[in-house]
Amino acid sequence: MRHGKKFNHLGRTASHRRALLSNLAISLITYKRINTTVAKAKALQKYVEPLLTKSKTDDTNNRRVVFSYLQNKEAVTELFRTVAPKIADRPGGYTRIIRTGFRLGDSAEMAMIELVDFNEIYSNAKVEKKATTRRGRKKATETVEETPATEANEEQA
Repeated sequence: MRHGKKFNHLGRTASHRRALLSNLAISLITYKRINTTVAKAKALQKYVEPLLTKSKTDDTNNRRVVFSYLQNKEAVTELFRTVAPKIADRPGGYTRIIRTGFRLGDSAEMAMIELVDFNEIYSNAKVEKKATTRRGRKKATETVEETPATEANEEQA
């Protein structure tokens, strides 16, 4: 019977699962997008979203709480310096899971999990177009006109 078992145990012991999710979270924060199985991506989403919420307010206690989950100074610094300002106005839903098909070796269902605000394709920010240059003949005002001094030098030569 599975009464009260709400999360996926991923076929691992508690310490192994904690280490796995911590490593996946560090990779996600560092690279902003990782490829993994769908089950691990769903477990990672539940693990990392509360950490992203904590990173919105940068104080010592929140840094210590996040560090207790990640155990990596560089990832904590990256989270509070670059990720947190981008997600500050978002009320939740910081990650996106996109299914990418099946792995060749064991036919496991694969997915890409990414931080939503770091994807330029789906962002609402409008890309500014460069001003195009016209290609054609030069205008008459742009051509170099010969001065009378240069004409006189050519006649003497």
